[in-house]
Amino acid sequence: MLNHVVLMGRLVADPELQHTPNDIALTRVRIACDRNYARQGEERKTDFIDVTFWRGTAEFVCKYFAKGRMIALEGSLRVDNYTDREGNKRTRYYVEGSDVYFADSKQSSGSGGSYTPAPAPADSALPQTGYSSGEADDFSIVEDDDDLPF
Repeated sequence: MLNHVVLMGRLVADPELQHTPNDIALTRVRIACDRNYARQGEERKTDFIDVTFWRGTAEFVCKYFAKGRMIALEGSLRVDNYTDREGNKRTRYYVEGSDVYFADSKQSSGSGGSYTPAPAPADSALPQTGYSSGEADDFSIVEDDDDLPF
């Protein structure tokens, strides 16, 4: 089974940090996501999606994001079925966010980066290279006299 959601949009309001009775941090935000297309002669429509973040991710969102800020996130879709005060059965759909990323440009936001709750090893002794920084001399010719193992 697969339940994976990736979204990018703007925060509708400033996030507020809350705590459960067991002192677990959480925040609930709503993001505005423009649809990719619009019919000719019509304006592009926007979807408003509720997102819940927990623990360190919630604290990070509250500290570094504000209303109007572009946010990208990964998470999973959640569905809650409940009965309201009038006895009507209701269904609530929301995203439970697991990873969050800055989606603004560095120039417009003043900072850039992302937050993933799992700790990642950081070794500053390793050079930061990529394909774009490669030179032709960095590659060697492979002799194809031998049989390849695949």
